[in-house]
Amino acid sequence: MWVFIMTEVMLFGGLFLAFTVYRLNYPEAFIAGSGDMNIALGATNTAVLICSSLTMALAVFNAELGNRRLLTVFIVLTMILGFVFIGIKFTEYYQHYQEHHAPGVWFNYSGPEGGHVEMFFVLYFLMTGLHATHMFVGEGILTAMIIRNHAGSFSAEYHTPVELTGLYWHFVDIIWVFLFALFYIEGAHLHKF
Repeated sequence: MWVFIMTEVMLFGGLFLAFTVYRLNYPEAFIAGSGDMNIALGATNTAVLICSSLTMALAVFNAELGNRRLLTVFIVLTMILGFVFIGIKFTEYYQHYQEHHAPGVWFNYSGPEGGHVEMFFVLYFLMTGLHATHMFVGEGILTAMIIRNHAGSFSAEYHTPVELTGLYWHFVDIIWVFLFALFYIEGAHLHKF
């Protein structure tokens, strides 16, 4: 699992590097793009994922105790929070599409540096889309953990798959915290609250 996580760090690291290079070259465009983000939805998603990290940690804790009933309860809560996150994220994608901020032939930005603002949104959709894909994979893994738990695979003595699932879930949550900081925070001063 640690080797897998290291490969994921390299994958996201390359994308973070690409973001940094473009951000340094076109700071005004990236601030303008960030100003178009829905910070309330982004902050809500951050809170949702932090809560899902707690429920995942409680699932691992109950796996260590051999409490299979509470293990299932906390995995289900983690899955619900994961689906809430995905629902909010796709709501944001739809809003960007409605505002013509989804990259492609229909992209429309009336301010200066429209092409560079579009690059901000290319990186936004690419990186958050990759993150959402990891969330879907995590939901599948959590489903497998519920099935295995009901089959009696886990006990206080053996619960390694639940711990590894927890590592994966926490990694995905940590990536979101960085994505939130990159895409939402910088343009927060441009929002009218």
